[in-house]
Amino acid sequence: MRDGIEGIAFDLDGTLYPNYRLNIRLIPFVFKEFRLLSAFGKARNIIRKEQENGQIPQEDFYRYQAEVTAKKLKVPSDSLKEKIDLLIYRGWEPLFKNIKIFKNVNETLAGFSKAGYKLGVLSDFPPDIKLGYLGLAGGESSGYRWDVIHCSEHCGALKPHPLPFKKLAEAMALPPEKILYVGNSYSYDVTGAAGAGMKTAWIRRKFYIKCRKKEPKPDFSFSNYRQLYNFMIQ
Repeated sequence: MRDGIEGIAFDLDGTLYPNYRLNIRLIPFVFKEFRLLSAFGKARNIIRKEQENGQIPQEDFYRYQAEVTAKKLKVPSDSLKEKIDLLIYRGWEPLFKNIKIFKNVNETLAGFSKAGYKLGVLSDFPPDIKLGYLGLAGGESSGYRWDVIHCSEHCGALKPHPLPFKKLAEAMALPPEKILYVGNSYSYDVTGAAGAGMKTAWIRRKFYIKCRKKEPKPDFSFSNYRQLYNFMIQ
């Protein structure tokens, strides 16, 4: 195995499929629920900033997220948690049906599994149902299975805080330095995984934002999954 790596874990959104394919499907929702979506995004930015100042983990992340969102909307938070769950968490999941994933993803996962790598997923949003809709649930017919499917919110913190990555490593029963984390975001995926002691691989698309000077550089960058496969299978 390459450089002592025994496990390969992936971000989901923008990493296993192109973000724009979901964004197109979200256009009607954005027009209808713009205020909620804007407040929701601002709330998550606030939570990330609080994490930088040591205010983690949140014992009930979803309740706290609803409270911060409600403050932005200037509405009571009592029913907002259920509304966010209904409209965003559960409401977005069907949009993943038949979204075309990146080329060679399934073949790459099967190749990694055959080579003996443990496979994991770590996403800020719950990934389980979305993986099924994307045709990435794994199983005997696909030639691979996920050893760990993990949501960062369940441990009370969002990427790039190292806690979700450390929980991922614990669930994979591997030390962080033996895991390669694959993601599309410098700020969330590369920074977070590197901060937890993992190796990192960054999927670089045609249009991308370069990393800031303070952000760690990935150990490997690639533009298609054939390159990632060749890098790890030698």
